[in-house]
Amino acid sequence: MKDARFSGEIAIAFSPLDNGELYTSTAVAQDADGNRRETGLPWRWASVTKQVIAVMIMQEVARGTIALDAPVARYLPEFRSPNASLITVRQLLRHQTGLPNPDDTKPDPQGVPSYYTPDFAGNKDPLTGYCAGPVRGEPGGAWSYNNCDYIVAGALLEAVTGESWEAILDMRKRRSFAQSDPKLWDRPLIGIAPLADAQPVPEPWPGYVANVREPTFDIASFGAAGALYGTAFDLVAFDMHLATGQYLPPEALAELWDGQPELGYLALGQWAFEAPLKGCAAPVRIIERRGAIGGVQVRNFILPETKMALAMFTDQAEFDFGEIWQGAGFSFEMLSLAACPQGPQ
Repeated sequence: MKDARFSGEIAIAFSPLDNGELYTSTAVAQDADGNRRETGLPWRWASVTKQVIAVMIMQEVARGTIALDAPVARYLPEFRSPNASLITVRQLLRHQTGLPNPDDTKPDPQGVPSYYTPDFAGNKDPLTGYCAGPVRGEPGGAWSYNNCDYIVAGALLEAVTGESWEAILDMRKRRSFAQSDPKLWDRPLIGIAPLADAQPVPEPWPGYVANVREPTFDIASFGAAGALYGTAFDLVAFDMHLATGQYLPPEALAELWDGQPELGYLALGQWAFEAPLKGCAAPVRIIERRGAIGGVQVRNFILPETKMALAMFTDQAEFDFGEIWQGAGFSFEMLSLAACPQGPQ
């Protein structure tokens, strides 16, 4: 961390037991000069929010209330998009919808797309507003990253459950999947504090772009696509509960993590692939989710076979995490150190 002049926080967790009731986690935070900072303060989760939303939708798939290959219009008949009857839920989670992207709205004087500013003059209703406007293409085919996909996914959860996605998350984050069914066993989960979709004031870790405080964003406008806040400890706790089968039954978890080679190993709300790591004898299966808003970046990694999670947050827009598949860079080095025997240094 010091060698790379990393400014931010890194948390790691692993579960020594298969039942997931116990796990160990630790974190360290520093500025770019290596000075220690306080750990356990909330960060923007940015697009890691999408990973959380995908898990909650797959819980409904496992319950039989949502079908992945059903058209979105079945659950959202008021969705006015020209693609509403063509898009499937699976395509929504894989960014294959052709919906408009808020990133494309006219930037304000600071360069922030107007959709993400308090002064946006348009309609942000997921079903009738910007996301229901002119489409960029037909559903299916190659994926195209798009925040509207998950803004609509949040509305889908609300339509099916009768609760907002925020309320659903608050109810479920400490519960196993089976706990919601009185016919099945009951096991409480621990370790995840209240997550929020409201920006802390003051924000403990604001972002910097080229060493200058970032422009102003209306973080709440990202909604189910990126508005969550939580600590690094909260994120690795979420990862561990997911990896140890607490949030989803095996079939649903396998579907969630079914990375498609033709889509760059995109699964549902995250990427799933195998890659060699330094010190490991064989390629390692990795679940990755990343995000960025303004000057804040996040990388979230889950290693399902070893029941380990690594979450990294930085407050510097220019920090280069690198790519795991390239076999070099900060993410590769940190994940190798965490997951593989390194031998004498």
